[in-house]
Amino acid sequence: MGVDLIFKIAAIGIVVSVLNQVLIRSGREEQATMTTLAGLIVVLLMMLEEISYLFQTIKTIFNL
Repeated sequence: MGVDLIFKIAAIGIVVSVLNQVLIRSGREEQATMTTLAGLIVVLLMMLEEISYLFQTIKTIFNL
């Protein structure tokens, strides 16, 4: 699952980067910033899910 997550994050980064450049070149800096923030939030939410799974696994291993 780790490699899949890395590829998903990389794909989001590429899409956000391309959208950011297109928006900036068309004079839409505010939308570019919002796109970047949205991409960051999506990645953070993906990471939170994985961190939650990690903590659940640790609790199970140590019978907590």
